Amino acid sequence: MKTVRVVAAVIRDGDSIFATARGYDDFKGKWEFPGGKIEAGETPQQALMREIKEELDTDIEAGELIDTIEYDYPAFHLSMDCFWAKVIDGQLELKEAEEACWLIKETLDTVQWLPADVTIIERIKESI
Repeated sequence: MKTVRVVAAVIRDGDSIFATARGYDDFKGKWEFPGGKIEAGETPQQALMREIKEELDTDIEAGELIDTIEYDYPAFHLSMDCFWAKVIDGQLELKEAEEACWLIKETLDTVQWLPADVTIIERIKESI
C-alpha cells in the first residue's frame, strides 16, 4: 500500500484551536487540521510553513511535534506529523478549505473530523 507523508498544523490561540472543512475530493465537508504533503528535500516543519502560506496566506511558527498519526485509508496509508503552531503574520484566509472555525476543548467534538484527524483529538484536549 502506498504511504503518503503529510504534515498538519494545530494552530493555537490561547485555548482555541483552528480547524478547516475540506473543500474538495471524497472528504469534502469533513474537518481537518490544515497542512499538506511534504515535498522532496523539505523538513516536516518547512512543509508545514509552506502549506499554511499556500492554503491560508498566513505565516506560522511550527512548534513542538504533538504526535505522528499512522492511519490506513482504503487507497493509501497516511503518515501525518501533527505540530503545534501559532500565527506569526496573516489573517488565516481560506484559499482551499470551504469553511473554518476556532474550537475550544468543549467543542472539539462538534464537527465531523476526517478519520485520521480523530485520532489526535484526545491528545489535543489533554493539552488545552
